[in-house]
Amino acid sequence: MDIPFQLQFDLTTFMQVVFIDLVLSGDNAIIIGMAAAALPSALRQKAIVWGIALAVILRVVLAALTVYLLTIIGLKLVGGLLLFVVCYQLWNDLRASGHDEQESDSASQDGKDEEAANAGILSPMFIRAMLTIIVADVSMSLDNVLGVAGAAKDNIQMLVFGLVLSIVLMAAGANLVARLLNRYQWIGYIGLAVIVWVAGEMTFVGTIEVFEYLRA
Repeated sequence: MDIPFQLQFDLTTFMQVVFIDLVLSGDNAIIIGMAAAALPSALRQKAIVWGIALAVILRVVLAALTVYLLTIIGLKLVGGLLLFVVCYQLWNDLRASGHDEQESDSASQDGKDEEAANAGILSPMFIRAMLTIIVADVSMSLDNVLGVAGAAKDNIQMLVFGLVLSIVLMAAGANLVARLLNRYQWIGYIGLAVIVWVAGEMTFVGTIEVFEYLRA
């Protein structure tokens, strides 16, 4: 039995939106989880919750501006370059975390957790992690919204579905990544490699768009 064209289109669009969200929201979750994992347990959950909340707000705002954003040449290039800045910060955090593990025992780590809890959200450590998350959220939310909008085209229902799915994936993924990094630090380097790949892809695609625009 032949499948109606409209149903085929909707199914194709649905699969494209799901795939884009799995990749890009997963990457966003990795960044939030990695940045939060460098924090003491007293502040880790706050960073994850705030990071996800900010990403949700950015996705809603950017989704409302999708038509305008799609006309801006070089936006992906800027987003890719911002992600490279995030990669550098995450690399520094991974190295610092590894160095701390070699020089501190569990008792001293508990002391650090208590000290950070007393400092709260004003501690330099927390502020640095949130700045990393903010820059990453801007870049990844931009890429996610542009990708989903490109797949959904004028299908508002699919655009909304993509937005909701990305939120669910980030909420589940960031907590999982943070927990895993606490046990197995080497996973952080795999996550960093994924983010470097995404940053490179965004920069490459954005550069091509700029060159094509200048040649036109």
